[in-house]
Formats: sequence, C-alpha cells, structure tokens
Amino acid sequence: MEPVYDVVIIGGGMAGLMAAIRLGRAGKHVAIVSRGDPIVCLSTGCIDVLACGGNPLEAVGELPKTHPYRLLSTEFMMEALNDFLSVMAEEGLPYVGSPFENRKVLTPLGAGKTTCLIPQTMAHSTVSSDTRLHVVTFAGLKDFYPGYILSRLPTSEYSVFDAGPCSTLSLATRFETRDFLESFLSWLKGADITADKIALPAVLGWRKALEIKAVIEGELKRPLFEIPTLPPSVAGMRLHRALVRKALKLGVQLYKGRSVSTVEKAGRLVEAVTIEAPGRPIRVNGQAFILSTGSFVGGGLASSRAGVEEVVFHLPVYYPPDRTSWFGERFFPPEHPIEDAGIIVDKEFRPQGVEIDNLFVAGSILAYARVLRYGCGHGLAIVSGEAAASSCLKYLQASAEGYACSRTV
Repeated sequence: MEPVYDVVIIGGGMAGLMAAIRLGRAGKHVAIVSRGDPIVCLSTGCIDVLACGGNPLEAVGELPKTHPYRLLSTEFMMEALNDFLSVMAEEGLPYVGSPFENRKVLTPLGAGKTTCLIPQTMAHSTVSSDTRLHVVTFAGLKDFYPGYILSRLPTSEYSVFDAGPCSTLSLATRFETRDFLESFLSWLKGADITADKIALPAVLGWRKALEIKAVIEGELKRPLFEIPTLPPSVAGMRLHRALVRKALKLGVQLYKGRSVSTVEKAGRLVEAVTIEAPGRPIRVNGQAFILSTGSFVGGGLASSRAGVEEVVFHLPVYYPPDRTSWFGERFFPPEHPIEDAGIIVDKEFRPQGVEIDNLFVAGSILAYARVLRYGCGHGLAIVSGEAAASSCLKYLQASAEGYACSRTV
C-alpha cells in the first residue's frame, strides 16, 4: 500500500530541508522530492540574511512591503535562524555570528562579502588592509586567486603546496586522510610563516574540518580560516549534507534525483504527486504540500516567449509583462526587474490566485524576493521554509480537529 505522508515537500534545497526538519521535529511523517543537488551546493556556505546595513533584522523594516520577509515578525525570524544554528551545532558544523550584525568574509577574488552567519572554519575571515595574511594555495587549483587577494592586502604573502592533480573536492577528501594531513603540516611548518593569520581555500575535509583546523592552528600557533571558493563549493556541500543528515535522522523520506511528472488534485486539495522512476512511476501521497523548487536557476520557474511558468503545479506567476524591461543595463549592482518574478503568497504562505488549501510555498520562488539585490538568499530560505512548515502544522491540526468533530456528529 502506498504511504500517505503528512507533508510532501517538492524541492530539497535550504528552504525544503529546513521545512522538513521543523516538521520532523514536530513528529510529522515527511517526504522530500528533489530533482538533484540544489543551489546551496554551489554557495559559499554562509548565511546571508540581508546585506543592507549593519543590522540585517533591523533593516528588514526598510524593505518594500511586497518582500516576503515583511510577512514575518522579527521574533519568528529569530526563532527560525536559531533553529538553523541549533541544527548545525548538532551536526558538527557550528556557525558563528549574529543575525543582528553583518560582517565581511574574504572571497577568492580578495573582496569582502557581506554576510551574517558563517561556518566556524571561517571565524577569523574578517581582515583589514593592513592585515598580515599568509595565503596557502595548491598547485594547479583552479578558481582560487591568491594574487587578487594580495593586491588588496599588500602586507600579505602566499605560498603554494604541490598536492599533485587536485580539485577542491578531491582536496577535501584527501585532507581527511592521515598521510596527506601530515605531509601538508610538515611542508607548512617549513614555510617559515610569520603572518598574523593563515588562510586557505575551503578544502579542510567534509566532516572533520573543525578538527583539522584545530590541528593546524595548534602546530603553527596562529589562527587559520577558510576562504569560500567559486563553485563547486565544499563549504556549500558541507552545509547541504549536514541538513540532509539531520532530516534523515528525523525520519524524513528523501526521493532524490526524481522529477515530478504529474499532480493529482481533488477539489481544493492536492492529493499526490507522481515522480519518475525506472519501471513505473512512484505515487507520493500527502495531506499537505510545500513547493520550494527555487527560481530560474533552481528550475522552479521557466521562461518562454509566452511568459514565465511555475513548472510543477502551474501556479500563477507574477512577472514584469514587458520582456524588454526584464534586465537592467548593469549586472552589478543587480537591478533586474525579472528578479521580482515568482509566486505571490498570503500571510500563511499559501499561493494567491488559486484555490488550493493544502499547498504552501517557500524559498527563492517567492515573488519580490530579489535575493541578489538584497543579499538574502539563504536567510529567506530558512525563515520562509520554517514559515511554510508552521502553516502546514496549523493546517494539519485544523484538519484533524475537523475530522474528529465530524466523527462525533
């Protein structure tokens, strides 16, 4: 017999996983349908709540009233972000920082990225123009540019470790082997480093990064930090894997590498989705559903000459009607009206313009989010994922109470 889940989540990125974890902690039977590795795997691993101003949560009040953040209270946003911090600590990937204070982290291009919560492996990543920094890179490693970093930090220096043919992913795996770490440490101790801090690309392992960082710092007697790399991102993949681990521990069923082929509805309810599988399709039944497939990059929205379409439930999508106005003249800073495209929701994160009672929406697919313009991608994913999950819990409770009342009549 096909299982009936309390909630089926379409999309396994940050928003979907945080929704699943909140629901799992509430004792609900949850399934995630995920087409592939989400955008979080390409990210820096840092949590950008809002890049405007010094206090992200305070700056939310200055956003346009159409922004999804404005549907939520500061208290709820704090609760959701604290939930995230708790999950990360539980999974051995603690984060540091405060949602009330933005900070800068060094990027592989030498610039400072405005963010809010960062992995503990990047805790010392705030630098100034007079910081004496020693940057370590690896021979043949692409997409990491110590020359750019040194051009902005003239009192710094760099050295190159020859690890043979390598990539960020292979280095992360090799760092967790004893022989490689000992070889790297032996070379590093012979490099005669006198700088205040040591930095290297984010490759210090997958689940042992903090432990490896502590070993190196103990040998060299100075702080060390990771610099997030361009995709593919070890730091982003660590974040995603930690959230997946937590969800699985809570009993969440993950249908990975599966696309939704059909949606079954009855009246004002979604009853099931069918996902592609070898042999015959799999029918996934649910009492409630959350859509968190992302925007254009994540594949949740698709554009054509006819306009913009939401690809799973075919919900109404808001987008600027004049295609000639979709993009601004400059990419940086991003001022592109097409960033407003997405699903308009009510205060319960239900989609507007369609009569479906048990469907909720979260993440960058929300209309007016402008995640590039406002620097709020992961922050929005966390808080809207938890908001959609909270609304799901209210809906399930109301449905159960309604059913109980009908049974007593």
